[in-house]
Amino acid sequence: MFRRRIVSIAAVLSLGALSSCTAHRNTDVQTTIVSMERAALDRWGKGETAAYTDIYAQEITYFDPDLTGRVDGLPAMRELLAPYEGKIKVERYDMINPKVQVHGDVAVLSFNLIDYLRTPEGTITTEAWNSTEVYARIGGKWRIIHSHWSYPKPPKPATPTPPMEPTSGK
Repeated sequence: MFRRRIVSIAAVLSLGALSSCTAHRNTDVQTTIVSMERAALDRWGKGETAAYTDIYAQEITYFDPDLTGRVDGLPAMRELLAPYEGKIKVERYDMINPKVQVHGDVAVLSFNLIDYLRTPEGTITTEAWNSTEVYARIGGKWRIIHSHWSYPKPPKPATPTPPMEPTSGK
């Protein structure tokens, strides 16, 4: 009886340690993914389109609100981004509420982004984005296999007020 209780306690402690180890590993992955994304955003803001193509997988798929459809594959992404090389200038950015969900060798990063851009006139404007990046561990390295960028929901336009009918002085 005593021996069975010791074995049961040892099993429970082992499961707890395994769970703790998995949580620690997930925290490491979360930190790695957010760090990779921030490093890519830093380079992107300096006009380096390779900031992302360097971490895309060969089979990357990509959605962007300015495109009519999905882009498939790393060669197509390089072609899409080539005209922007050296032309992107982000003064700074805010990555808001990044969340990484880890499931084995796949991690999903979602966040909101505010880019602060300087216009040719010298004023600062902002661009807001929603982003979802799906990372997969391929050959021991984390790579983006799917990227989806969208604009936040715009405010609803005001409901037009019907014109007032002229009133007569009667």
